Amino acid sequence: MSDEKTKDNRRYGMVQVGIPVGSLTKPIFGRHGFAGGAMIVDWPAIVGAAVATYTLPIRVRFPPNERTGGTLEIKVANSAFATELQHLEPLILERINGYFGWAAVARLKFRHGPLPKRPAAPPPPAAQVSDRHVPALDRVEDPDLRAALERLGRHLGGKP
Repeated sequence: MSDEKTKDNRRYGMVQVGIPVGSLTKPIFGRHGFAGGAMIVDWPAIVGAAVATYTLPIRVRFPPNERTGGTLEIKVANSAFATELQHLEPLILERINGYFGWAAVARLKFRHGPLPKRPAAPPPPAAQVSDRHVPALDRVEDPDLRAALERLGRHLGGKP
């Protein structure tokens, strides 16, 4: 009977990736105060892209037997931005606590150091100029305008 029950739970040998990954990462993130690691993943959405570029949450430390009034330790790329973050602390705390849904974090603690390399965004695809626009240039009577439009089309298409 237990084999039959296992098959039903596993959907004939297949398991959603999120289930085992969550059970693997929860102990690791839990040691640092991040319940499931969602705060790390959602960090740019929580604090904004500008702040997330120069920061990374490291851990949340709560008072003993409490889940409120914690201290969030943040790694900051440089001292100049750490000074800026001190001025933004009330706003950042408001956004973090809004994310949690309660007053989870009461203060921020900054640690200076290099951030791990993040994967670069892929370059935007080059615009393709279709051949259907070439006959339209034949209708342009002004030679200077036609030459300018051809150059524009080559530039947009990535052709020299």
